[in-house]
Amino acid sequence: MRLHILGICGTFMGGVAALARELGLQVEGSDANVYPPMSTQLEALGIALQTGYRAEYLQATPQHAAPDRIIVGNALARGNAAVEYLLDAGLDYVSGPQWLGETVLRGRAVLAVAGTHGKTTTSSLLAHLLDAAGTRPGFLIGGVPENFGVSARLGAGAPFVIEADEYDTAFFDKRSKFVHYRPRIAVLNNLEYDHADIFPDVAAIQRQFHHLLRTVPGNGRLIVNAEDARLAEVLAMGCWTPVETFGIDAGDWRARLLDADGGAFEVRRGGRLIGTVRWELLGRHNVMNALAALAAASAAGVDAAASLPAFAGFRGVKRRMQLIGTRDGLHIYDDFAHHPTAIATTLAGLRAKVGAARILAVLEPRSNSMRAGAHAAALAPALAAADEVVLLARPALAWDTAPVIAALDGRGMAVPDTDTLLATLAARARAGDHVVFMSNGGFEGAPRRFAERA
Repeated sequence: MRLHILGICGTFMGGVAALARELGLQVEGSDANVYPPMSTQLEALGIALQTGYRAEYLQATPQHAAPDRIIVGNALARGNAAVEYLLDAGLDYVSGPQWLGETVLRGRAVLAVAGTHGKTTTSSLLAHLLDAAGTRPGFLIGGVPENFGVSARLGAGAPFVIEADEYDTAFFDKRSKFVHYRPRIAVLNNLEYDHADIFPDVAAIQRQFHHLLRTVPGNGRLIVNAEDARLAEVLAMGCWTPVETFGIDAGDWRARLLDADGGAFEVRRGGRLIGTVRWELLGRHNVMNALAALAAASAAGVDAAASLPAFAGFRGVKRRMQLIGTRDGLHIYDDFAHHPTAIATTLAGLRAKVGAARILAVLEPRSNSMRAGAHAAALAPALAAADEVVLLARPALAWDTAPVIAALDGRGMAVPDTDTLLATLAARARAGDHVVFMSNGGFEGAPRRFAERA
């Protein structure tokens, strides 16, 4: 079978492409934006990529036949040339989550990780713990775990770890992606308002999370953040599955920080000491991610105490506080943080690690919620741990960044393009600084461009 994937360079759809290729299918795809790490992963798999969405990509040519089926990403809408052609031509099409649920997940022991923040790191940790325990899990993760080098694989064992996104499925299916996965074990990491382009308020997101709960069987398990009041409200809507909670200040699974930066912590379950974790990740939020992954692995039958040494071998995820260069005394990081809470926790973890060293935060407001200004009021407080802030405020940005810059009390500035941004950083950064680029997109290659010129 020949598949064409529309929107193939998204982190989720790129993983779908990798799984389809591993199943032996012929895979090709197109996307409006092609950038690493997904583009390089797809190229390494020998998957042909085409730029833009054109009707001719879905038609037979002298070089190859027309695709037998089209997997449609949720970035595409009515009016898109490829979408209009496939509808007019009566082609066979399906969403990525539905294809995944029917083709890959059916018959597997699915472990789904949901939440506004931390899904990628927690999913990667969970897959790593299961792999270290010898279960040979499959996975599809919205990033590239350094321990595996790919965002998706089928695996040889029963478990399959899936990053469970609450964003909608496709132009023809407005349910959240995660309702297609039917997990036996589901992690609910946290719940905040996000995706302002499709959700009017946090209650709408809570309803989608409750739809996920409805799919988890009674002999499964829910792993829930004990410190999140909105998740407690979701459980109160109705719950038919045993629940285990985790947290630092509350929960069945708890951690006690031994290092302020989260680099070492004790783990207890029901008050009983399990052991100590020492690892490379930073921040309270990552300690919470670790607890969630450990509790989920335990629910899948893995011995918790025996799993703790595996944390030391976890190498993180590309673009999650990834140190991409150290040059002339500068430390340069590429990070995916795009929500105020994620920005704040990431910078707080780095501050605990580096002490009084200067932190320069470089932010691209790129997500739909960020571009719409839904989080504008929370940005300055989220950036409190940074000594200086450079905000990329392209002319097309829908809101005025001046109040954010003013609220930073002389620590911030806005620039109109990446060239100006890089020149500004080059003039202001000095030896010993930690420069953190934050965006959920390609950022026009700014992190690596700066690392090469710094």
